[in-house]
Amino acid sequence: MLGRIATMLWGKFESKDEINKFGLLALLFALIIGTYWGFRPIKDSIFGAIVGIDYQPWAKWFSLVVIIPLVLFYSKLVDMFPRHKVFYALTILYGCAALAFAYFFSHPVYGLTNTVEDPTRVIGWLWYVYVESFGSLIVALFWAFTTDITKPESAKRGFPMIALFGQMGNIVGPYILTARNLGFSTSAPIVAICGVLIFCMAIILWFFMKIIPARELVGYEMGAEQQGQQKTHKEEEPGFFEGLKLLLTQGYLMGIFLIITIYEVIVTILDFHLKTSAKAAYPIEADNAAYLSSYAVWTGIVATLCVLLGINNIQRHLGMTWSLVLLPILVSLAVCMLWINPSLGVAFWIMVLSKAVNYALNQPTLKQLYIPTTKDVKYKSQAWIEMFGSRGSKAAGSGVNMLRGIFKSKYGVAGISMFLSMSSMISFGFIIGWLFVALFVAKKYNHAIEQNKVIC
Repeated sequence: MLGRIATMLWGKFESKDEINKFGLLALLFALIIGTYWGFRPIKDSIFGAIVGIDYQPWAKWFSLVVIIPLVLFYSKLVDMFPRHKVFYALTILYGCAALAFAYFFSHPVYGLTNTVEDPTRVIGWLWYVYVESFGSLIVALFWAFTTDITKPESAKRGFPMIALFGQMGNIVGPYILTARNLGFSTSAPIVAICGVLIFCMAIILWFFMKIIPARELVGYEMGAEQQGQQKTHKEEEPGFFEGLKLLLTQGYLMGIFLIITIYEVIVTILDFHLKTSAKAAYPIEADNAAYLSSYAVWTGIVATLCVLLGINNIQRHLGMTWSLVLLPILVSLAVCMLWINPSLGVAFWIMVLSKAVNYALNQPTLKQLYIPTTKDVKYKSQAWIEMFGSRGSKAAGSGVNMLRGIFKSKYGVAGISMFLSMSSMISFGFIIGWLFVALFVAKKYNHAIEQNKVIC
């Protein structure tokens, strides 16, 4: 049945083993995304209740500082150990950390029962960085592993399946993992439940490695070697900063970096408006978490509908170029709408649509861009791009958001409107650059696939 449904949606798979491969990867990704989106609403609600939502831009800057040693640690791990074993280690580490956070959040002094917002409460800052790094590190490692064992034609069939299951996790995770829905007064027990789910991720990958045959674990680069084609890069033991060096010297990788960065800068500005408006409307932590969870659920619903209605087929039928330029066009429309009407309801649906299209179309498309690259790019440069680049762009967007407080303190309510106008103009400038970069990256990718070459 899975095979028939998959064939109907994404084309004919080559074998039952290929379907099993992507089915298990999709299940694992659904659990990762479901857990992450269970974390995300309570990331902001817990931070707002402990530290204060006005300090969120500073928290994003703090996460940028912390992410640098995390990238170095991650790079060292993938140098020393097989990638699936790195996944085991990181999931165990994050699972244990989640249980520790659950304990502290349940504490009467350090936890959520203490309703005094104070920027000196360190546990709130550590919590924010923990969730941010989990979303970057685990997701990046999953996709690096997946692209490393997948060929381009197979990715066109299998990646949309993974994206669909991911969006199902996006719906189920935040819907179930909510304090109000489970009868809790705070989100502390939710953190503990997410910790257990993280341990389950390691179990699924272990099962995957046991039952999937080796012939289904062959990627683009390995396939070229088996056909007797000459390798286009020299194998050497990479150092800590090899991924950063590749990023700075390869225009293709810098293009991917800019696509991710520009999107995150703009969405960070839009997202902060949503979070501050939601905090004002729902000041109690559990209520705020419930509202933000509904935002997460609707994002998953819309993204899933996009997949089921065939938005992923844009890449399969119209090519990489249209897949990459569609999102900046849609984001420009979102910026216009919020500029005209900055209400909480409008911000809610703008963020839902922007995130949904990104997850359903843009993310799977971006992951395919890593297929015609070397292992160093997949595991090292991708980590720098998606972890440091994502955190850096969110920090840049947060730098813009800090101006909101200045405008508000100087001009009152009118200052918020002035800030929206200024940030909208900045966003439009970024979007123009985004379109040109997308065209460049698509051209490089298409040429490499046509010539069956490795780009970098």
